[in-house]
Amino acid sequence: MTSPIQFRERIALYALLTSLTSLSIDALLPGLREIGDELGVAPPLSTQHVISLFIFGMAFGELLLGPLSDAMGRKKALVLGLCIYAAGTIVAMLAGSLDMVILGRFLQGVGVSGPKIATRAMIRDQFEGDAMARVMSLMFSLFILVPMLAPALAQGVIALAGWRAVFAIYLGVALLLGIWLVLRQPETLPAHKRIGFRPKLLFRNALRILSKRRVAFLILATGFIFGAQLLYLSTAADLFFDAYGISETFPLYFAILATSIGLASYLNSRLVERFGMDCMVRTALLALATVGLGMLVACLFWDRHLPLTVLMIFGFLAFFAIGILFGNLNAMTMRSLGQVAGLGASLIASGSSLVATLFAVALGYAYDGTATNLAAGFFIAGIGALALSHLAARGDATPVVAAR
Repeated sequence: MTSPIQFRERIALYALLTSLTSLSIDALLPGLREIGDELGVAPPLSTQHVISLFIFGMAFGELLLGPLSDAMGRKKALVLGLCIYAAGTIVAMLAGSLDMVILGRFLQGVGVSGPKIATRAMIRDQFEGDAMARVMSLMFSLFILVPMLAPALAQGVIALAGWRAVFAIYLGVALLLGIWLVLRQPETLPAHKRIGFRPKLLFRNALRILSKRRVAFLILATGFIFGAQLLYLSTAADLFFDAYGISETFPLYFAILATSIGLASYLNSRLVERFGMDCMVRTALLALATVGLGMLVACLFWDRHLPLTVLMIFGFLAFFAIGILFGNLNAMTMRSLGQVAGLGASLIASGSSLVATLFAVALGYAYDGTATNLAAGFFIAGIGALALSHLAARGDATPVVAAR
């Protein structure tokens, strides 16, 4: 039986492990221009790819480390992921060209999928239904401190020691989390429930998961929402500088918008068991689509040059809706996985990361120094995910039974 203190410690550890993904993205944003200036930008590569190809690496890592967590246990898969992440961090930290930074970032993405996938599977091992959604929302409300604080702290580090020092911090954080995990976190998947790492068996179980209409459509919906956020992350530093001349105070504006996700996640943790995750998701998707449409109309009204205050209002509302969605969409998809939580979490995360990368790269090419493509991203993500969630609701919700 888990005591309240142990429960809180586990949630804190899960939040910090999961936040390694956010830290790896957000802390580097103030340094993108410095990386471009020092190493040069040679088309087709640009500093946008330092963010988007990190997510692309996650898509590959999630396909590997999810099944491994079902076969070898959650802890070992998580430690393996942290080791790969550390190797990628060293490559990027010592890079002499943008190509090598992007290679290191790709490896970081592969490795960070270990903490991302294994923590979700650990939660699925211990909780179900709306209780699982509540735990995920609590976790999201804790780790939201990372995007609030990381850019500001990283900007100070970059000013003192350059952008490579950010990668040194990544390495230290990964080491500390690995030690905490090994010493304090018990294994949540008993040996008798593990599924052998056999390609033929994995393929059969993957087909069982993806053949469930509910899971497949929710993966696409999650990818659309993640894509809208990734679009913002990959263009935010340029947008604030190009449209508003904001550079040094960028972390402040970034933190204000990140606050909305934290507030939404906390509110969701208090409301989801009362209203249910399905209701919360429908409401938030409708809100995101409405905000995106309103932002597009405002862009037309101001000839595509939104006043900063208007951008911040629309951005705050959009990310509030996204904050409601993250924990709930993941929990809705995970509840159908049953005995294949590791592989299922892998397919969900990998599929949604791939969709998100394609979404963000496609709309990122339309960036013109204004917020128009971001507004379009919010609207397309909201209306697309709303349609997909309606299709998913018609699917079978019974848990997947693993082939053995």
